[in-house]
Amino acid sequence: MELSAITLDCADPLALADFYHRATGLPPHPRNHAGFAGLQREGGLLLGFQRVDGYRAPRWPGQDVPQQAHLDFDVDDLAEAEARLLALGATRPEPQPDPGRFLVLIDPAGHPFCLCPRRAV
Repeated sequence: MELSAITLDCADPLALADFYHRATGLPPHPRNHAGFAGLQREGGLLLGFQRVDGYRAPRWPGQDVPQQAHLDFDVDDLAEAEARLLALGATRPEPQPDPGRFLVLIDPAGHPFCLCPRRAV
C-alpha cells in the first residue's frame, strides 16, 4: 500500500490550490476545476483541495471546530518563510505553542500548518 494523496476540505479549491502553489512551487494538477484542485510533482504525492458545501474553517488552537489534520513544511529560514507566506495570505495565530521548535500559520481557508526549521541530516 502506498499513500497517493492528501486532501483538505475547503470552500474554494482553486484559490487554496493557488495559495499552496505559490507557497511551495508544486505544479498544479492538469485537471483542476472548481470542485477539486490539486498540486502534484510528476509521479509524486498529490496535495488535493475539495469543495465542501457549508465548509467551516478549523478554529486553532481551540477545538470548537477541530483542525482534523495539518501539514508540516521544512524551511531553511523561519523568518523568511513566515514573511513570504503572510504576504501570500496566511495568518499567524496566537499563542504559538513552541516558537523555538516550529511556527504555526493558518492558510486562507483556516487550516493550521507548521513551519519547521530544516535539520541537517
